[in-house]
Amino acid sequence: MPVITLPDGSQKHFSTSVSAHEVAAAIGSGLAKSALAAKVDQVLVDMSYVIEQDAELAIITASDPEGLEIIRHSTAHLLAQAVKLLYPDAQVTIGPVIENGFYYDFAYKRPFTTEDLTKIEQKMRALVKENYSVSRRVTPRNEAIAFFREIGEEYKAKIIEAIPSHETLSLYQQGDFIDLCRGPHVPAIGHLKYFKLMKVSGSYWRGDANNEMLQRIYGTAWGDKKSLKTYLHRLEEAEKRDHRKLAKQLDLFHLQEASPGMVFWHSKGWRIYQQIQDYLRNILCQNAYIEVSTPALVDKSLWEASGHWDKFSDMMFITHSEHKDFAVKPMNCPCHVQIFKQGLKSYRDLPLRMAEFGSCHRNEPSGTLHGLMRVRHFVQDDAHIFCTEEQIQSEVSAFIDLLFQVYQDFGFTDILIKLSTRPEKRVGSDALWDKAEQALELALNNKNLAWELQPGEGAFYGPKIEFALRDCLGRVWQCGTIQVDFALPQPDRLDATYIASDNRKKVPVMLHRAILGSLERFIGILIEHYAGIFPVWLAPIQVVVLSIAERHNDYCVEIQQQLQQAGFRVITDLRNEKIGFKIREHSLQKIPYFVIIGDVEMEQQNLTVRTRKAKNLANISYMEFINQLQQDIEQKKQV
Repeated sequence: MPVITLPDGSQKHFSTSVSAHEVAAAIGSGLAKSALAAKVDQVLVDMSYVIEQDAELAIITASDPEGLEIIRHSTAHLLAQAVKLLYPDAQVTIGPVIENGFYYDFAYKRPFTTEDLTKIEQKMRALVKENYSVSRRVTPRNEAIAFFREIGEEYKAKIIEAIPSHETLSLYQQGDFIDLCRGPHVPAIGHLKYFKLMKVSGSYWRGDANNEMLQRIYGTAWGDKKSLKTYLHRLEEAEKRDHRKLAKQLDLFHLQEASPGMVFWHSKGWRIYQQIQDYLRNILCQNAYIEVSTPALVDKSLWEASGHWDKFSDMMFITHSEHKDFAVKPMNCPCHVQIFKQGLKSYRDLPLRMAEFGSCHRNEPSGTLHGLMRVRHFVQDDAHIFCTEEQIQSEVSAFIDLLFQVYQDFGFTDILIKLSTRPEKRVGSDALWDKAEQALELALNNKNLAWELQPGEGAFYGPKIEFALRDCLGRVWQCGTIQVDFALPQPDRLDATYIASDNRKKVPVMLHRAILGSLERFIGILIEHYAGIFPVWLAPIQVVVLSIAERHNDYCVEIQQQLQQAGFRVITDLRNEKIGFKIREHSLQKIPYFVIIGDVEMEQQNLTVRTRKAKNLANISYMEFINQLQQDIEQKKQV
């Protein structure tokens, strides 16, 4: 007589073994209808799973995170079923869940087209209406291999051959379609109503470029119509905000094959870049950082000593000179240690906060390059703090406060925090890693911050806290980080020391930290977050002065010069065009303020000001406008 304990602590008693579906039905018909899977003693199972002894049970529906993942995985199998019905010669390979959806890889004699995707999606919807039940059966390994070979699915047979012989294999069937999967799956495909196929792209079998090319069909799937609609709307907004398109419209930068993954900054884009650097420099000065600059080319021996050569050599640009190998630096940390080592350091010199807008190069694969978001040349707002063990807590705490201030100034207030611990491949003893991980965890807890653990995701030399910001479309971007490093300054690495209060040499702790990360990537994030409508303090052009007629030109130039002398970024438009045409044209450039000069403005020595949101400020004095601009900049406002 199994006793089933539910999440609320209540219990259900059954006289014989019982399926998860029967338990759901005993609780209520509505729950049984919406149930997708169950969790029995914390293990996800199908609704057909039979419980034979006392157990804890939770019913999983579309509102649960696990339920959404099951929907997406089941929809990937629905996609495969539709492809096999339409294109029987296609072979199925793998179809995992990914963020916001799924994909499935196929081997087929020709590329799938946009028209094919439409047909496949229509077939999927027709199958959903058929509402085939989904059944699971356990199959011996050799039998499964033979089955898939018999039906011509060579890739499935190869997948099974790579699975250890002792593992249990399960096959899922819906209609006449049978696929290999661990499950669980929805009990019937009628649950899979809210999906859309997104695109098709190439992929290599097992992710190896030496293998044959497959075709990957991507899709998205959700638990309800509203969620699907919201997601598709978010994608439309993201397309409108694509930083590469806006960069062309606003004349900010361009990329070209003459220098792949490296940015050609135009004047207006470079103004944004410089404004961000100036802002950060001021912040660094206020927080007692020193700024340094280190060489772009560094001898291979330094990268070997630091451990970066073993870890990153395939990502480095290498050059040779006078029988020596040099690497174009992919990061700044070994170079900062070299500056620290110049001259004797005392405990009184610590903490020493060393910052650099470090120009770095990484030989990223060409297929991964994506506008400003993934480049080969970038500048980090990088810094390294050399401190004692006793200073770790205060330094990490101060950095977190600084990071939150900077993110708020750029308009980001929703920050996600993750603590990444030791990876499998690492340098340093377990004792040092224990101390480093405990230090970061304590710093987060002392500030009462919510955080998520990421086991094994730390850097090879130390654990780290990662800070990700959520933009206006709900997308998450990992930008900031602080890492505790006991290993790199050690004698067997880069050998950095200071004289402690007892006059003995000690090894400093090295904190690696960045707030924005790559300036290039952060500017890409800003462009999309603001849709190119930058707050006044970041706008490359803050004011455009427009003449209504030629007789107003001299006064326009006078106003421009006065505003420039006051420190604002101003242009004039003195063309012999109608004022409406000028306003429309500059509106496309998303300039915050338009100063319009005509006869009345000249006579009264006042200004008519229009914001980019078409709000008019008529007949205001020059000083009133100056005060308005200064207030907008101080408050980091959009207008």
